[in-house]
Amino acid sequence: MMLAGLKTYIIGAGIGGLALARVLALRGADVTVLEQAGEIKEVGAGLQISPNGLAVLRAMGLEPQLVKSGAVLADTVRLMDYRGGEVLKLDLTQMSPQKYYFVHRAELISLLAEGARAAGAKIQLLQKVERVEEGCPAAVVLHSGERREADLIIGADGVHSVVRPALNGASAPFFTGNAAWRAVVPNVWGRQSDVQVHMGPRRHLVSYPLMGGKMLNLVAVEEQRDWLEESWTLADEPANLRAAFTDFAPVVQEMLGAVEEVRLWGLFRHEVAPRWHGQGLALLGDAAHPTLPFLAQGAVMALEDAWAMGVALDSVGSLEQGLGDYQLWRRDRAARVIKTATGNAWKYHLGFGPLRFAAHTALRLGGALAPRRMLGQFDWLYGYDITQDRPPERAR
Repeated sequence: MMLAGLKTYIIGAGIGGLALARVLALRGADVTVLEQAGEIKEVGAGLQISPNGLAVLRAMGLEPQLVKSGAVLADTVRLMDYRGGEVLKLDLTQMSPQKYYFVHRAELISLLAEGARAAGAKIQLLQKVERVEEGCPAAVVLHSGERREADLIIGADGVHSVVRPALNGASAPFFTGNAAWRAVVPNVWGRQSDVQVHMGPRRHLVSYPLMGGKMLNLVAVEEQRDWLEESWTLADEPANLRAAFTDFAPVVQEMLGAVEEVRLWGLFRHEVAPRWHGQGLALLGDAAHPTLPFLAQGAVMALEDAWAMGVALDSVGSLEQGLGDYQLWRRDRAARVIKTATGNAWKYHLGFGPLRFAAHTALRLGGALAPRRMLGQFDWLYGYDITQDRPPERAR
């Protein structure tokens, strides 16, 4: 039980940081989460919790809270042509007993924060970390100039992590040529349990219900040449979003017409960090392996990381061994998810008419002739349960 009493700072009160706080605190660690914001909140946006992420929430004892939060149990994925025709329909109930949920990000953050506090973790707000220092003990230096030491400091602070450059040096992400708008609108279409992806030339729109079906989450992606700031919180005019999708189906025009506030997000590609840990330092989630949103696995990978780090650290006698096992356990799976997500972008954005027709025809035939096979191609992703796995064996 190496974690018992281990003084730990987690930088970032996002999904990964709060999940890790509960996992480590339940195993006896002395956990403090440092969050630079004045309150724990998220901009209006939804996310998808696939079965592999739900397995972690279940093992953490938080599945009942997720169900009560207004999360929507999904039953169908529909891939649509941008003009409105259905290309492929996947029945998610065939994954039974596995379940797939849509949840508002703020609801998930709230239940994770409550879960972390209930486990004994402390959450401190208005704590901006300027830099970290490797060592035994390691240290954080706050914006105020205060220096605090800990046995372990984890950067769960996303793509702009202060811990990642301390371990790997500076790196420059590159713009993927895609930008995403995010918005939430009232669900006046009666959508209850399906996710739809309208696919068009150089653009696509994802929509699914949230908050017990009261709202609809929209993520609209367009290929762009301009270099955009990498941020989730850039406000944009709804008119710009609508103008980018004027040739899409009438139902898309209706959804976009209901948008009153929208955020614009430039999609950048980061390499997987070569080094996830050092003396008293570690990375988790997007800080280690940022992924594009074309597989809806960013939040879920952070949940898997949190569980893996807790198990790995609690299975050995030293931080070095535990963190080494954690990276070895997670590295290849994270890289595969990132590669698959990156590859999905071009499939959604086929601009050459004959190629798009051929690709959509193949999807229709596959869905009609072998629906289980179409769904089964993601067994490696959704069917994996990290809570039933163990860190890989290696020479000590």
